[in-house]
Amino acid sequence: MTKVTALAVYCGSATGTDPVHAACARRLGALMAERAIRLIYGGGRIGLMGVLADAVLKGGGGVTGVIPDFLMRPELAHDGIDEMIVVDSMHARKQRMFELADAFAVLPGGLGTLDEAIEMITWKQLRLHDKPIVLVDNAGYWAPLRALIEAAVAAGFAGPETRALFVVADSVERLPDILAAHPEAATEPRQTRL
Repeated sequence: MTKVTALAVYCGSATGTDPVHAACARRLGALMAERAIRLIYGGGRIGLMGVLADAVLKGGGGVTGVIPDFLMRPELAHDGIDEMIVVDSMHARKQRMFELADAFAVLPGGLGTLDEAIEMITWKQLRLHDKPIVLVDNAGYWAPLRALIEAAVAAGFAGPETRALFVVADSVERLPDILAAHPEAATEPRQTRL
């Protein structure tokens, strides 16, 4: 079984129009703090990122933010977390978050969240890692992405094995059990430096 001590969470810099998304981020933060799972995230204090980080901190958990230097503005960067890593680009942010995390969870978000999720799924497809990836599908938010992936499979642009690259959790409450049940990698990935 995979032992997850650090979870990278990709999520929006907005809270969205449905309050269920902020409630989900808040609950995930509480669950992570209860289980002593360190949050690795984008370093923001706004949107779901801020809600999640604040919930982990409120529960006494550890939080590492990874933020590009051009986003290090007082209105964006969270100044209350216990570790902030400043990098020089968005790619460096994804690389550093990947290195720090044992697993990945994807909450609702916009284009940046989609970019991060798809890149981690693609890296897994390329066997660059075998870390668990979970789409937290509260309120059916990720149904369109799932449909797009199914369309790619149906059209022959992705194999059926693509479906096994990630797990979908219909509730944030299921996330800890899904992560705990993920098997350890049977073989070493071809590389871990991307």
